[in-house]
Amino acid sequence: MKIEIYMKLFGKEIFVPDTIVNTFIVGILLTIFAIAANIKFKNADKTKGPEGFQNFVEVVVELVSGLTRMIMGEEMFYFMPYIGTLVLYLLVANLFGLLGFTPPTSDYSVTFTLALMTFSLVEFYRAKTKGFVGFFKSFTEPLPLLTPLNVIDEFANPISLSFRLFGNVLSGVIIMSLVYNALGYFAPIVTPFMHAYFDVFSGVLQTFIFAMLTMIFITNVVD
Repeated sequence: MKIEIYMKLFGKEIFVPDTIVNTFIVGILLTIFAIAANIKFKNADKTKGPEGFQNFVEVVVELVSGLTRMIMGEEMFYFMPYIGTLVLYLLVANLFGLLGFTPPTSDYSVTFTLALMTFSLVEFYRAKTKGFVGFFKSFTEPLPLLTPLNVIDEFANPISLSFRLFGNVLSGVIIMSLVYNALGYFAPIVTPFMHAYFDVFSGVLQTFIFAMLTMIFITNVVD
């Protein structure tokens, strides 16, 4: 299922691909989820244990909290809201193919934007923790001779991070498209097992890897 937008603005034609449209859909769905969770917790009966939707939200929060504490430590737990938002967005976006939509993360502009957000956060905290002089000095360690390599390595992080996610998700989309086109009416017999791998297993795995690398990159500059 593809939802694409064609419009004219100031006499110019503008095309918005389905991956970008789906990005906004994911954002809207997560916003509704957050509002519903907020209302549910505000109106929850404190004398009773969590159940249903509230229990699900608490499990998700506990999982992300535990992962953040394990990788970044208690002193950097304030990064948990960012990591949690990243995990929820990537999880929903990667699993969007199960609903017949094109996953937003199969578009490099989306994955690069996410990686650029992490890169900006890393460099901001590098400057904040090390100071103006320390920020530039950190690129000269352990030897000034290695400065060019350190700079290249730093800028390579968001590129490798974005390509890893983009490549894995896009390859799954391409393979599934080829299978559907090749098998036609017989596709529903085979594709459920392939969806289980390319959408569910790979989607969850790539979410975990992206979140883990983000936490590691931040921890390396804040420590």
